[in-house]
Amino acid sequence: MNTKEIMELSDQYLMRNVGRIALAPVRGEGARLWDADGLEYLDFVSGIAVNSLGHCPQPVADAISWQAHQLMHCSNLYYIEPQALLAKLLVDNTDLDKAFFCNSGAEANEAAIKLARKYAKQNYDDNKFEIITARDSFHGRTLATVTATGQPKYQKGFEPLPGGFKYVPFNDLGALEEAIGPSTCAVLLEPIQGEGGVNVANFEYLEGAARLCQEHGALLIFDEIQTGLGRTGSFLAYEHYGVTPDIVTLAKALGGGFPIGAMLAKEKVAATFKPGDHASTFGGNPLACVAALAAMQELLYGGALENAVSVGGYFFEQLKGLAAKYDYVKEVRGLGLLLGMELSVKGKPFVEGCHKRGLLINCVNDYILRFIPPLIITTEDVDLAVGILDEVMAEYKSE
Repeated sequence: MNTKEIMELSDQYLMRNVGRIALAPVRGEGARLWDADGLEYLDFVSGIAVNSLGHCPQPVADAISWQAHQLMHCSNLYYIEPQALLAKLLVDNTDLDKAFFCNSGAEANEAAIKLARKYAKQNYDDNKFEIITARDSFHGRTLATVTATGQPKYQKGFEPLPGGFKYVPFNDLGALEEAIGPSTCAVLLEPIQGEGGVNVANFEYLEGAARLCQEHGALLIFDEIQTGLGRTGSFLAYEHYGVTPDIVTLAKALGGGFPIGAMLAKEKVAATFKPGDHASTFGGNPLACVAALAAMQELLYGGALENAVSVGGYFFEQLKGLAAKYDYVKEVRGLGLLLGMELSVKGKPFVEGCHKRGLLINCVNDYILRFIPPLIITTEDVDLAVGILDEVMAEYKSE
């Protein structure tokens, strides 16, 4: 099928819950995608930070192929070797003690919400249930996680929303201090708000959030679904801040392109869950765990972390160069290979212009171009991307 045929079939049979771009990828390798018409693209979206090792990384593809001939699924009523090995790998490389596996980031955050509330009821009282999140955050699209998300546009039409959530401005420690109290069971934050506009938490904010949680008997939860697993140049983004949360949620890059999510927690918190409290039929299945094991071993020992730091720094400086060149660029911000360019004009024309020239980027909150390429990109890839973006920006300037 060609792109037109795929689009027509999709429009006929798929629900229109996603605003799709006129692109039908059929093959990927590294940082490149090819569509159904044979056109090649440099992919700086990477499945929205999922394909951190590039498309179809060989170790992950080989592991999936092998495991698919051994055992794809069995119930969590049994002990699953790859699940235990993956839990050990994650615990060994973080400051958390126990793991729970699911299938997505939203499910990981659902699990964290349930764990935090049960921990509070078990250790305090029934009135300690409120969870504070930040405005412009994004935590998922289930009913609970879309309520935790501090963006009304995602909640519209789904009312009444579950109770027990409160929102404060991001990076405003005073507002958090005013909001937190005896009823607060947890504070849920992203170290960098990806969907919210690549908004980077400052050191004082996360340090202060940890202190306030300790003072009020609340848990600190970091949603590292987009920021974690090498995206910022460290295994998890919280390492940059020297602040250890009680719970961390992961997904996106964890499976190297294969769906899997995880919630990690400190021992005292994890012990709250007893058999029957929470589960996932497909969570931690052998196929997903083997994919994640291969992906995480490649991430940790294959040089991707170091590359995210060096090439991410180079990319940042190149974007700063464009910012100095075009007066409608307000700011360049981010960390590692999670970078954003805020414009004073809408970003959609730039996304479309890059697409036509073979570069895939995306735009969040209408005005922020977001760059989340595979962690394996080279400076040559950056030069190509920046060159295309420069062409598009120059055309806009001349209008």
